[in-house]
Amino acid sequence: MNKDLLNIYDLKPADFELIWKKSKKLKKDLKEGKPHASLKGKTLGMIFDKSSTRTRISFEVGMYQLGGIALFLNSRDTQISRGESIVDSARMMSRYLNGIMIRTFAQANVEEFAHHATIPVINGLTDLLHPCQILSDLFTIKEKKGSYKGLKVVYIGDGNNVANSWIEAAASLPFELALACPHGYEPDANIMAKGLKESKEGITLYRNPLEAAKDADVLYTDVWASMGQESENKERKKIFSKYQINKSLVKEAKEDVIVMHCLPAHRGEEISSDVIDGPHSVVIDEAENRLHVQKAILEILL
Repeated sequence: MNKDLLNIYDLKPADFELIWKKSKKLKKDLKEGKPHASLKGKTLGMIFDKSSTRTRISFEVGMYQLGGIALFLNSRDTQISRGESIVDSARMMSRYLNGIMIRTFAQANVEEFAHHATIPVINGLTDLLHPCQILSDLFTIKEKKGSYKGLKVVYIGDGNNVANSWIEAAASLPFELALACPHGYEPDANIMAKGLKESKEGITLYRNPLEAAKDADVLYTDVWASMGQESENKERKKIFSKYQINKSLVKEAKEDVIVMHCLPAHRGEEISSDVIDGPHSVVIDEAENRLHVQKAILEILL
């Protein structure tokens, strides 16, 4: 693998297979109570500009289970908030730490940090991309379906960072991707253009979610208003009202469809409670797999 994991395109075909293999073994070892302290003596710095539940817990617990230490660094409590440059921060932290995970707003900041750091940098989330989430989702699909090859993955809702990373994954791996997004809320135009050019199984953007969901193997959604968009919440509820994963939408998919959501979920908005709690939902398994997949990524990079 490359030094850093900033986007899905950082991974080669063999890297995906290595991540799946390690994730499966680490998950099995944990379930069986087998020690797997491969990162004993290693330290991960975790820089947070955005609040978090799953990202913080999974990385922090993951490092502990691997025998290492994770340091939670709220950017407001560091010199970064007082104007210390990314260049100086990256160079200095490289002398203290073995790796850095960043959850922030601008993708450019993560890329600049990685450019100047001499240690691995992992993108824990930006406004543009969420690679660790999608890698965990793909691992979950492999668990539930045996493979993602030839499957139809359908994303319903806002063309946000999760949708963008799904596009990068579909451009890199052999599965079909359909997206249903309202006008004005499409995925990033540059990411979409590259995905359309490089995808072998095809990427299609729909306006009608029922049309997109037809014969889906996987139905996926995320919140309509992401962090930083709270002021748009009322307007977005109106625009996205027809973009809910509910029983009617599930009926358009295959009988054995699995339903996924990266959480947190706003029940009754992007997904109905009867679906997220229903027999097709793998949402909690999906959330658990953030731990195992990120442990694999940490083990490989650190």
